[in-house]
Amino acid sequence: MPPHPPPKSNDEPLARLLTEVATGRLSAADALTSLATGATADESATSDRVTLDLDRQRRCGFPEVIYGDGKPAQMIASIIAAQQAAGQPSLATRVTPAVAEQVRTQISAARYNPVARTLTVGIGDAAPPSPLPRTDTPNADAGLIKHVAVVTAGSTDAPVAEEAIETLHWMGIPFRPFDDIGVAGPARLLAAVPHLRQAAAVVVIAGMEGALPAAVGGHLSVPVFAVPTSVGYGATLGGLTAMLGMLSSCASNVAVVNIDAGFKAAYLAGLVVRQLERSQ
Repeated sequence: MPPHPPPKSNDEPLARLLTEVATGRLSAADALTSLATGATADESATSDRVTLDLDRQRRCGFPEVIYGDGKPAQMIASIIAAQQAAGQPSLATRVTPAVAEQVRTQISAARYNPVARTLTVGIGDAAPPSPLPRTDTPNADAGLIKHVAVVTAGSTDAPVAEEAIETLHWMGIPFRPFDDIGVAGPARLLAAVPHLRQAAAVVVIAGMEGALPAAVGGHLSVPVFAVPTSVGYGATLGGLTAMLGMLSSCASNVAVVNIDAGFKAAYLAGLVVRQLERSQ
């Protein structure tokens, strides 16, 4: 009997998928999803010049996020459509209003936040993020829901804060906002500290000299993810001054992300909450 011919090239993705299941690296449910969407365990090309990583949710806990700046509406819409077909919630950041309007003509369920410049699809009932209510008498030992506090130094930091909040909403992480409590009015921060102590992680967003994260961190025993913003006059150098100040902080629990990177800080804070939830 002649030997079996080698698999055809178009059979190779299926062979890899079956190997992933056999070795325990991929669940049967995820394999079925990949087959239904035409994706392999490694990747799925959704349009010209795009290779979507539909396996990222299995590996990293959350799906791939779409960085929308510079991407045409058709490309963003095709990526979202592929994620929705795979049962994955979609988040696109840095999307202009004009592009968002075009995407929404193709993905009617997409919700656009013009302040955050984000598009989200497939998250609950498509309602905007809703913060946890604050208690009048905060008690860190009261068994409250683990959440992230999102703090801004001033109202001009709102776009970065909104990006962080939309990210947490996409991750399914509860949050509480604390707006406009910069160091120029220290009483405002002191009034918020009892509430901040209830959080499992804190995102602090500030421009100018970037002093707020250190001031917040000195009151708390949880990770503080600092976001420098490009807010301020000429000597702030588009956020560089705030970033360098935050990087030089003597508060040991402060870590710094890139300028205006609300998404990155929220993602890290959300991972902290997710790990705490898993440890219960």
